[in-house]
Amino acid sequence: MAPRERGAKVLAPVLLLLALLGSPSAGLEVQHKFLSPTLTNNFALDGLGSKIYLAAVNRLYQLSGPNLTLEVEEQVGPVLDNPLCHAPQLPQASCEHLKVETNNYNKILQPDPEQGIVVVCGSIYQGFCQLRSMANISAVAVSFPPGSAGGGGDPVTVFPSMLNIAANHPNASTVGLVLRPAGPAGGGRPDTRLLVGATYTGFGSPFFPRNQSLEDHRFENTPEIAIRALNARGDLAKLFTFDLNPSDDNIFKIKQGAKARHKLSFVRAFLHPAPPPRGPGGASYAYLALNSEANAGDKESHSHSLLARICLAEPGRNASAGETKKLTESYIQVGLQCGAGGADGFTRLVSVFPATELLFGVFERAAPPGARQHSALCAFRFGDIERSIRQARNSCFVEPDSGLVTVLDSVVQGTGPACEKRNIQLQPEQLDCGAAHLQHPLAILQPIKATPVFKYQGLTSVAVSSVNNYTVVFLGTANGRLLKINLNSATKIISRKSVSVAYGESVHPIMQFDPSDSSYLYLMTSYQMTRVKVAACDQYTTCTECLAAADAYCGWCTMETRCSLQHECINSTEPNFWTSASEGVQQCPSMTITPLEINIDNDDKGMIIQINGNIPSLSGMEMSCDYGNNIYTVARVPGNDVNSFIYCNFLPREKYPAFPPNQDHVIVQTAIRVNGKNIVWANFTIYDCKRTGNIYPKTACTSCLSTKWKCYWCTKKYMCVSNYSDCEDSLKMNVSTTDCPRIVPASLEPMPTGASQDIMISLANAAFSKVIEFVGKTQAWELTLAFVSCGLVEVYNCATGSTDCSQCLGREDMGHRCIWSESSSICRLNTESPQIPVMCPAPEIRKIEPLSGPLEGGTLLTIRGRNLGRRFSDVVNAVKIGSVRCAPLWDRYMVSEAIVCQTGEAPSIFSDVVTVNVSREGKSRERYSYVLPEVQSVAPGAGPKAGGTKVTIRGSNLSVGSDLRVLVNSTKQCTNLTRTATTITCTMPAVELTMAVRLCVQFENKSYPCTGRIITLEGHGFLMVQNVSMVVHSIGKEQTNCKVHTDTMITCPSPAASNLTVGSKPALVDFYINGRLYTDDRLAPDEYMYPEEAQHTSKFSLEYYADPQFFTAKKEKWIKHHPGEPLTLVIHKEPDNLSLESDEYQVKIGLLSCEIQIVSDKVIHCSVNESLSTSERQLPVTIQVGKFNQTIAMLHLGGGETAIIVSIVICSILLLLSVVGLFVFCTKSRRAERYWQKTLLQMEEMESQIREEIRKGFAELQTDMTDLTKELNRSQGIPFLEYKHFVTRTFFPKCSSLYEERYVLPSQQLNSQVGCQVQETHPLLSGEWKIPENCRPNMEEGIALFSTLLNNKHFLIVFVHALEQQKDFAVRDRCNLASLLTIALHGKLEYYTSIMKDLLVDLIDASASKNPKLMLRRTESVVEKMLTNWMSICMYSFLRETVGEPFFLLLCAIKQQINKGSIDAITGKARYTLNEEWLLRENIEAKPRNLNVSFQGCGMDSLSVRVMDTDTLSQVKEKILEAFCKNVPYSQWPRVEDVDLEWFATSTDSYVLRDLDDTSVMEDGRKKLNTLAHYKIPEGASLAMSLSDKKDTTLSRGILNDFFFILTQVLPTDELIEHKKSHRQSHRKKVLPEIYLTRLLSTKGTLQKFLDDLFKAILCMREDKPPVAIKYFFDFLEEQAEKRGISDPDTLHIWKTNSLPLRFWVNILKNPQFVFDIDKTDHIDACLSVIAQAFIDACSISDLQLGKDSPTNKLLYAKEIPEYRKIVQRYYKQIHDMPPLSEQEMNAHLAEESRKYRNEFNTNVAMAEIYKYAKRYRTQVMNALDSNPTTRRTQLQHKFEQVIALMEDNIYECCSEA
Repeated sequence: MAPRERGAKVLAPVLLLLALLGSPSAGLEVQHKFLSPTLTNNFALDGLGSKIYLAAVNRLYQLSGPNLTLEVEEQVGPVLDNPLCHAPQLPQASCEHLKVETNNYNKILQPDPEQGIVVVCGSIYQGFCQLRSMANISAVAVSFPPGSAGGGGDPVTVFPSMLNIAANHPNASTVGLVLRPAGPAGGGRPDTRLLVGATYTGFGSPFFPRNQSLEDHRFENTPEIAIRALNARGDLAKLFTFDLNPSDDNIFKIKQGAKARHKLSFVRAFLHPAPPPRGPGGASYAYLALNSEANAGDKESHSHSLLARICLAEPGRNASAGETKKLTESYIQVGLQCGAGGADGFTRLVSVFPATELLFGVFERAAPPGARQHSALCAFRFGDIERSIRQARNSCFVEPDSGLVTVLDSVVQGTGPACEKRNIQLQPEQLDCGAAHLQHPLAILQPIKATPVFKYQGLTSVAVSSVNNYTVVFLGTANGRLLKINLNSATKIISRKSVSVAYGESVHPIMQFDPSDSSYLYLMTSYQMTRVKVAACDQYTTCTECLAAADAYCGWCTMETRCSLQHECINSTEPNFWTSASEGVQQCPSMTITPLEINIDNDDKGMIIQINGNIPSLSGMEMSCDYGNNIYTVARVPGNDVNSFIYCNFLPREKYPAFPPNQDHVIVQTAIRVNGKNIVWANFTIYDCKRTGNIYPKTACTSCLSTKWKCYWCTKKYMCVSNYSDCEDSLKMNVSTTDCPRIVPASLEPMPTGASQDIMISLANAAFSKVIEFVGKTQAWELTLAFVSCGLVEVYNCATGSTDCSQCLGREDMGHRCIWSESSSICRLNTESPQIPVMCPAPEIRKIEPLSGPLEGGTLLTIRGRNLGRRFSDVVNAVKIGSVRCAPLWDRYMVSEAIVCQTGEAPSIFSDVVTVNVSREGKSRERYSYVLPEVQSVAPGAGPKAGGTKVTIRGSNLSVGSDLRVLVNSTKQCTNLTRTATTITCTMPAVELTMAVRLCVQFENKSYPCTGRIITLEGHGFLMVQNVSMVVHSIGKEQTNCKVHTDTMITCPSPAASNLTVGSKPALVDFYINGRLYTDDRLAPDEYMYPEEAQHTSKFSLEYYADPQFFTAKKEKWIKHHPGEPLTLVIHKEPDNLSLESDEYQVKIGLLSCEIQIVSDKVIHCSVNESLSTSERQLPVTIQVGKFNQTIAMLHLGGGETAIIVSIVICSILLLLSVVGLFVFCTKSRRAERYWQKTLLQMEEMESQIREEIRKGFAELQTDMTDLTKELNRSQGIPFLEYKHFVTRTFFPKCSSLYEERYVLPSQQLNSQVGCQVQETHPLLSGEWKIPENCRPNMEEGIALFSTLLNNKHFLIVFVHALEQQKDFAVRDRCNLASLLTIALHGKLEYYTSIMKDLLVDLIDASASKNPKLMLRRTESVVEKMLTNWMSICMYSFLRETVGEPFFLLLCAIKQQINKGSIDAITGKARYTLNEEWLLRENIEAKPRNLNVSFQGCGMDSLSVRVMDTDTLSQVKEKILEAFCKNVPYSQWPRVEDVDLEWFATSTDSYVLRDLDDTSVMEDGRKKLNTLAHYKIPEGASLAMSLSDKKDTTLSRGILNDFFFILTQVLPTDELIEHKKSHRQSHRKKVLPEIYLTRLLSTKGTLQKFLDDLFKAILCMREDKPPVAIKYFFDFLEEQAEKRGISDPDTLHIWKTNSLPLRFWVNILKNPQFVFDIDKTDHIDACLSVIAQAFIDACSISDLQLGKDSPTNKLLYAKEIPEYRKIVQRYYKQIHDMPPLSEQEMNAHLAEESRKYRNEFNTNVAMAEIYKYAKRYRTQVMNALDSNPTTRRTQLQHKFEQVIALMEDNIYECCSEA
């Protein structure tokens, strides 16, 4: 019950997800579910929806609607069946094939309510159907065939065509449709029929069992489309028949030869218009939606979606009265194209649903295995389909158009070869449904196209409903979601909702609405049946939310004030009771109250309410106004039927609500109450002006006049009133705050201490006219000024706070009359007028801090001292550091005492004093330094995400600047900062996630390290842009300003990145144009994401790398230079991936630029032509890239004129010697320069040659391999070995078999008739056991008894273990015993497998205690060789059917590639190879020659053969034999030594060509082998090859000791004996031999496609024939690992690799002669070793540690290994994901393998050989049998003794006679 367990395991998470995702907010609501323990197949509803029928694998369920409770359950499988057997209901049929337990997959589930039956068809018994009762689906309503299953009735003749109805394979499609005739209802009418479409599963299809059987019960008996009789109450002899009359069938069947090209996969069958048609003239058509694999054999073909139409009855005719129209007469099909054509289109139909006017379909696009399918929804108009059909029939018969329509000649029932013009006028019914005398069936060539309405990933089903002017589409997905999209009349999406139905389970393509309530939808997923409510309207609480959701099903029920479905709202069909979403939010009920603001002092009797939106007529209804707190007043509608205005009595004054504290108004909600329910409401305001003045007593007047209420200020009463008439005899105030009493603003000068002065205060809007009149009246004064503000008067003292001249005189700006006395050094009040100008002393700078800062500036420099300016304007431009300006900050300037300025940017590193120039200049004693801070390392590199880690940042000049911050990911700061010049220590903050963070050190808000480069953007229309900025994500969110240069170019500086982000994945980049994010309009939005899930995806990205590193030529830090001389610098650069351009470099010496002349990837040359005369003796050499600066050295200038004089004297003394030395040096330099240039040219030439060789070689090989592929389809094709020879070569290879010396293939003696088959004479293949007749009886009896013992599991296991314990039982013996046991037990592979498993368990137990990863790595035990043999047997079919062709093509490709270049005739080394050891390391020019050769053999007379002019004659003969015998197995080829080659130079002269003859050239005392070039054979020469009886002088290995030959030149000296080296070197270029290693890449590139095809074939999963043996064995390994607690996935991976790739595939790859009858040369063997090594590296889990010293055999495919490794891992995962195999299934598979190759081997010979081991270790075996309790109890040792006795009585004399 594995499926039930699965359901139990996933139930909890599914329910949890439903609780989260299935909430009402999704717009859909899951109501009820029913879970199935097995995979579901189909479901159907009865006519009323009261019953739901669910079909699952082996189960039928009858559920009650709508709760989906189980009523009836019936088990219909598994059963004993075989797809090659007839159904058991066919009594005359018998079956010889093995029947196994087979699951029953439901194919058709169609109710027929009129007859009360359900048609149930399954995949078992060739697609057998049953008629079950609709009332109880467990009961069979009609027993068919009659008389079966105790059903009673007279037996009738049954034919297979009546039983083979549905497809008989789980993965083959079937659709069914009950066709009910038009007319009055009546049960059991004779013309009720069943339309069936079924995928062909017979011979030649991928569903047919691949056992080479020709028994096909499907072609003759199961057409693709058929209309069958379904009269359950009539003559049962006609039930399920499809004959119209005795000579015609109502079927659509594709011809046998065309089935491979027209593979049909059915999606759905439906009727349109919806049945039944009413009245005369109504016509109903049956439609079939299907996919056609038009070119099933073409790997690059795509599916074609088709819609086929069949007429059920002629219009206007009663179907029961007239003869039913033949299916193919009206059959016509048209393609459906969703989206663009080709690979970008959605070509495969998944699900369809017919609406009234539109046909909706879900289509998918092809995707790689394992990826989610891209899919789309398209809508097609039935009107377009109708017009297309009529136009097609008219074009076929009236106006033929070959490009529009064609006749389906692939159909057996088709008539007419093609469309042809006829002089007829087609009637409308003939245009719709065709006729018998017209060609049929037809196919419309031009598809009907539609643009996708909606795109998504993994759509699987569709259902459509039209509601309230909307079209609502429901879409199921492959991951168990149900989407609902609302379309308007233009099929545009206006809203979308979704709900999770069954997480991870695919929704079935068919969904159905509940017939009794269309607001519910039934759908089925992989393991459950679900009833979903189409809308969850009650989630919306307001009308605005309800209608804004744009859900077609939801609307606002006005009288109930809720969002609901229409039928849930009372009186919803009457006007304005229910408002749909299509009417818009503006129709929501609302009201407006007049007046909206009410004065509390007014006595209002009522208010008028204006009603907006949809409200039904309120006449005659009980209506009131609801003020809350159970306060109601009377409401009435003026007039009779008008609802626009309602009059309400106002709220009584005593029931006014209380005002909130400190508030002058209260808001009251009022609702219109109808029939006891509030249906619409609004607010109005009651205000009180008196409270306005009381709340703000100090600004009472201003607050009163500025409030929004109609209030007035009463001056006399000092209060705010709502009616100005309440103020008696007072001035009425204007509505303006300027009319309130106030103090008139006036400026008051500062007053010095010790002096008297009068102050005048002016008032405005006061209650008195003159102030002086009220001086004595205190009461009036207080009353008037109590609400006006007061002014301030400043009093100052010059002596206080003025310690120097600048401070004293600076007080002048504040209005202080102070003067500085220099003699007394005090500040005093200036009483003189006018004032005397005073000059202050020069500024005195006492301290500056900090003392250093970064080059970019920004440091806040604090200058402290005296007389630092009187005012800020004095110092604005007065502060400098050397020549760099420092900008003072106004807010931090302290007059005379302190200046805080921001340093400017310095061009280079320097230090200087700080100057302040205020009339006079003052200098600091300390120097301020501009330095370049550098961050070098961060430690530690990791810490907890909770933070708290102390981080130390090391570098140089880290103490610079005034502001330091360390940011983590540009957002969080590192705290507790402490720093020195070389370190910064801080505490890391906490982060949310475990991840790598970016650590940025900011000096003066600028980040270091700073690497920025200028990024160039290209486009158009840039001049329209006002500003552009760039943001690099994961680097920082701050924007970098960009610069617009032209209309097509923008440049942006890149931001800095820390060392932690260098080398990570590319950073996404966004651009902001005029402040808005730039998005490419051409990129479609992510249509597969929900709006809430959608995210912006950047189109651009930047890759960050480490900063470039520079150094001088000798990495010195000091460079000496004499002033006045030109300077040239050579700067070296470390290799990087930055691809810097030459204009990005800047080199400076001090402040002087060094002109760059040469730039390469590694070297920069720059020169300074100016004189470096400066006062400083040391200048920094700095190189700048972007914002990155690096000082690589210091330039030290020489010692002036004295040094120059000394140098001149020394040079004069050494001049004579220098001239001589210079001459010699220049001569050698020029020679070296020429050699260097020559070498560069040679390298460039060689690179060009390599590129040309790869291109030319690949093109030539593609052409040759195309020709080869064509040749494979002719003659004998691929020379596969027979199974028995494959087994003997695999089981008993050379160096591992006891038969190596005893049994050898006889040498091939060439008979007069070429091509004579030579049979292998291996004793295991001989038909008879050759022993003397007098010994035969006893030996046969003994072998029979020994065979019985070997078939006893206990004996065999003890026997094997006993032999393995013997020290002299070598590995060779173990392998031989395993192979002999495999041959002996080949007929019982099930038993052999069980023995192997038991022995493997023992091996695993032994390995688990040591190192389990080493298990199965070598073949050191019997069971390991048994496993190798078992894999060979199980994988043989896959090897031959799938891998054989790509493997053979690769071998041919390797051989052809080797033959395209020169090949050394002695060593076998070639120009083109994959193995370095076989590489010919010489540049030998070889030219091709095409020769016309005649040869009477191998089935061809003459051919044109391509050879090379450097080929020896033996090599030419080999190529000629290969050309003539390419379709002949190699064992039948003549040998090179047995043929002669003759050249016909002229019509009379001919020459026999040999490797050695009298014309051979002598070189160094040795003869050279003759070549075509030696004989000067021209292009197109005629040669003849014939058989020879005498030996040729062809080169053989035996004469290597006497002669020394080369191809055309002498071989390299490091490979052969040296002789006359000087002579040899004169004929060869001096080139390093390693330079030719690039030829390996050329060969690899040419062969890459063939190698990829081979590896993909080996690691592919065939759906038609999955690798059951591999699945079975891998599951066995996983089970054993789990039992022993081995959870390491690497160990399991190694076990699997050692079992299959290493043990089987590598053996096959290195030994193709095990599979094919070919010649495997040593060179090909070397190439295959490289390929096998690449394959095993791909299967390994350890990363390859490769370097420059690694062998080329591993380096060659190092780049491809990661991709191959992914394929291997995917293959292992696919095997793991396969359904597990039972022991019965595996045993059936093994029994079939044994049966296929029975009697292939002589098991008696194998038994006799095994017995020899038993005899050799007789004592040890007997002891082992005695010590084992089981074998001792069964007395197996005695039986073993009997075997010895029988065999030994005659063994000696028999063997002597033999």
